[in-house]
Amino acid sequence: MSLQKAVSKLIEQKREKFIALSDKIWDVPELCFEEHQSSAYLRDALEEEGFKVEHGLAGLETAFIGSYGSGKPVVAILGEYDALAGLSQKKGLTHHDPVVDGGNGHGCGHNLLGTGAFAAAVAIKEYMELNQLKGTVRYYGCPAEEAGSGKAFMARAGLFDDVDAAFSWHPWDVPGLMDVKTLANYSARFRFKGKSAHAAAAPHLGRSALDAVELMNVGVNYLREHMVQDARIHYAVTDTGGISPNVVQANAEVVYLIRALEKDEVQSLYERVYDIARGAALMTGTTFEVEFEGTASNLIPNTVLADVMYENLMKVEIPSYDEADQKFAKEIRSTLSQDDLNNVYVGRDRETVKKLKELDIADFIPSHNPSDAVLSGSTDVGDVSWIVPTMQCLTTCFALGTPLHTWQVVSQGVTPIAHKGMLQAGKVIAATAIQAMENPAIIEQAKAELQERLDGKTYASLIPDSVK
Repeated sequence: MSLQKAVSKLIEQKREKFIALSDKIWDVPELCFEEHQSSAYLRDALEEEGFKVEHGLAGLETAFIGSYGSGKPVVAILGEYDALAGLSQKKGLTHHDPVVDGGNGHGCGHNLLGTGAFAAAVAIKEYMELNQLKGTVRYYGCPAEEAGSGKAFMARAGLFDDVDAAFSWHPWDVPGLMDVKTLANYSARFRFKGKSAHAAAAPHLGRSALDAVELMNVGVNYLREHMVQDARIHYAVTDTGGISPNVVQANAEVVYLIRALEKDEVQSLYERVYDIARGAALMTGTTFEVEFEGTASNLIPNTVLADVMYENLMKVEIPSYDEADQKFAKEIRSTLSQDDLNNVYVGRDRETVKKLKELDIADFIPSHNPSDAVLSGSTDVGDVSWIVPTMQCLTTCFALGTPLHTWQVVSQGVTPIAHKGMLQAGKVIAATAIQAMENPAIIEQAKAELQERLDGKTYASLIPDSVK
């Protein structure tokens, strides 16, 4: 029996358990660093499977590691389970209908991500037992990927320092690999303080914090013309100082998220944004303080691990989709804009686009061609990839063209399409990790490539030393 079939058999034997766990996490969508129920579900499941679990790691209540085995090699399987605000949605519907207005929802499929990674860890453990394979498999329970960057705190605490290879995945609408660069980021909250006054009778006595926020935003908008090409700066005004226009606003707040291809570029941009805040405070006679929100390093690709993972992606059986799956996917696609539907074709070769245009569910593996492409988003998996060779796969969990961070993703997160993609990802990760454990040369080559890509640089967290 091939490795891929052996792993698939192990996962299929516990198929219903994995599906039930994923759905339980979907039912309790929790935001960054608040994933108490979700993390507990996964910790309990790991202990039931014979893993030794440690939690409350790196100063994070909802971070944990489940370990099995001993010695080298050590493989890390990365799991996530945080949700997003404002994306509450009832399951399995093709129209928008929140469970709770303004509530949370798994709009990025992390209920699937965390459980698919768990399935992989369980399959690796059972394969090790059956085949007397030496080494250690660890499931890393990583909170706050969406905001707060839990893995960055875990990396700063040295939790990945003895790992030989790390693997994860992400729910997607087309199978493939995350063999791309991503942007590093840094997020901070700028809280301005002024002085209230009657806006008509004594405006000269007031010092407007809201004016400071607005001037800061104008200044940053002018900065956009003078920064590196791949950089992004986003902001959200989170406190306008009240609802009364006849009161000079004494307090106001804005959150900035800064992205760039390299960490040093992010740091430089942040310093320029900080100087703009200083200028806004000087112009308005206000003061301000800064609160760190989160950071993520840029993702370092690894061709050695990508080749192994792609081989397993090709060899693991692709899920089949019945008439109900196809009907549901078509109805979901009818809720998407033409721009959403067209976005799935961007950057793909002509043959792949031709195939995709005939489908509602991507049921084939596109060819993989390593490139220097940059994904303009960010992930805290990047921090792990600076320390240890890291690779992630993608599997079909949503109707073709479904954009992430939408109610459509939440609705699909507990459907057969999503479950099939989740189990497929578990099989691919497990087979890849086992292949690396059985062939030490793969790990050594992957480590050598990482050092070559880093070109003398070493990992340094962007989290300020004072932040716990």
